[in-house]
Amino acid sequence: MFSLKSVVGKLWLTIIGLVAVVLLVLGLFLSQYIETSFPKSQDQTENLRKLGLKVATGISQHMGDTRNRYIDLVSDVLSAQDAYIFSVDTAFNPILLPDGNVSTPPPNAQYSDFFSEPMMKRVFAGETIDNRMPSIASGKQLVNSPYSAVAVPLKDVNQQGIIGAAIIFQSAQSVEATQTYVMQLFAYVSLIGFLMTTFFAFFLLTKITQPILQLKKAADLISLGEYATRVPITSTDEIGELGKTFNRMGEELSDTIKALSHEKEHLSSVLRSMTDAVITFNSDGYVILANPQGDKIVHDWNQIHWNEEETQDKYAVAVTGDPNKMIPGPMRMLLEEVITGAKEISSKLHVHNEVWSVVMTPLYAHAAVRGVVAVLRDVTEEFRLDKFRKDFVANVSHELRTPLSMLQGYSEALLDDIAGSAEERQELAQVIHEESLRMGRLVRDLLDLARMETGHIELHFRQVDVRSFMKRMHRKFTALAKEQEILISCELPEEELLLEHADEDRLEQVMTNLLDNAIRHTSAQAAITMLAERQLYKGEAAILIEITDQGMGIPAGDLPYVFERFYKADKARTRGVSGGTGLGLSIVRNLVEAHQGTVTVKSTVGQGTTFSVLLPVHTTII
Repeated sequence: MFSLKSVVGKLWLTIIGLVAVVLLVLGLFLSQYIETSFPKSQDQTENLRKLGLKVATGISQHMGDTRNRYIDLVSDVLSAQDAYIFSVDTAFNPILLPDGNVSTPPPNAQYSDFFSEPMMKRVFAGETIDNRMPSIASGKQLVNSPYSAVAVPLKDVNQQGIIGAAIIFQSAQSVEATQTYVMQLFAYVSLIGFLMTTFFAFFLLTKITQPILQLKKAADLISLGEYATRVPITSTDEIGELGKTFNRMGEELSDTIKALSHEKEHLSSVLRSMTDAVITFNSDGYVILANPQGDKIVHDWNQIHWNEEETQDKYAVAVTGDPNKMIPGPMRMLLEEVITGAKEISSKLHVHNEVWSVVMTPLYAHAAVRGVVAVLRDVTEEFRLDKFRKDFVANVSHELRTPLSMLQGYSEALLDDIAGSAEERQELAQVIHEESLRMGRLVRDLLDLARMETGHIELHFRQVDVRSFMKRMHRKFTALAKEQEILISCELPEEELLLEHADEDRLEQVMTNLLDNAIRHTSAQAAITMLAERQLYKGEAAILIEITDQGMGIPAGDLPYVFERFYKADKARTRGVSGGTGLGLSIVRNLVEAHQGTVTVKSTVGQGTTFSVLLPVHTTII
């Protein structure tokens, strides 16, 4: 069943209203016509009363054949108007005419069809009555008769006595009867019209509403993602054309959705495969979209407690929800700058010991910035390498410039014969010789380091007795330490310490660099301790060698970088008494790693430094 709020329901109500208005207007016009064109019942009865008096008087005045002709004439005149006349005597019997006929009208009517006996007695008493008056005997009203009737007294020829009554009746043609008929007709027509309108509504329900409901159902299915939904075409009218258009729209929408899905999958695959972090923020700093790398950065960075000056951060209170989906602290100033300036910004962020390159680009919606896309790349290694490159160039330049300057200066002094004696020339030659040795060591260390870093280092493995090796290194540096007034000691266990596969020459180079560093950075009256003992390394047997000094120590911020080439904790270009090439610890790390071991450092500023070398007893030879 259709609803009154539906299209068919509204159309049904419209047609019903239109039919009702048409019938109402027609009824008003017909009612007016009946009022003016049909006599009223009281007028018809009054006319019959007057006519009855005249006819009764005429009958009384005529006698014999004249009365018969008069009555025949009156009957003919009345029959033309669907009216009739008959008479009765005071005994309620029909009056006989002179020719012996009974005065009875064609409808074979009787007085009792119109009047009761009490009413007739009143007529016999000289009163003229009509059938609208209630009966004295019955108390009923005979006005529902299909005829209007009048009874008048019939007098004799002398007009002295009443011999009976003349009754004239005429078919009722009153406006009330006509209105009743018209109302009944209107009721039948209205009922038929309403039934036909309802039937028409059900017809529309099939022809119009059903296709529209099918379109609605198909649209709902498409909105739920079933883009292959189509509607059946059952007609060639406007609704059929609408269905064809809807199906074409569905096909194009399906193709568009498939294309967008492919593009989305392609973009999602690209984002997932990117090593860079891609994050999209809205203008409030809330994460809209991020690839896995971006999610990890947002999560990790939001776990860090940033020391921000502003206690009320608008981004921290702008969006309620998962705090891990908010923009991290270091990026908030960049986000605000991009949204305010509506321009792309590139910057570098230092997060703990990492360096990140950040590029933020605004996202527009109707010429307004609705958010930003941030691309982050970990450039810690590039930043470190760039820094080392710069330091390497600066240090190599410095390390070579000093001996070259001295070589040039002293050689010019010799050429210009500035030295006045053989001793002075010998001293100048000695300086030139020492600086050339220094340059040689620098070049040799650089070459060794380059070969080690490229994997071209050549090692000669054999069994090494670590106890004998440590004693020999102790004797080697005892004299140098005594010159610096430094006490050097060696602590060794009683048990045998053997490395099954090791290059003793390269290990001597390691120890030389470590001990040389310790002596150069330890002041007089301090001590250096050499130690060797058994340890476990990755669950296997290993030997630990430690060099501990009581020198100035290394700041904590410099400890991760001491094994980088040319790195200097004191940040000074001149080395003074503690001068060196700056490559020793880099060489140490590479040589230890070549033995599949590890080297670590612990240091406290003002207390000293400990270098620990852990070497596996059984090295896998590659």
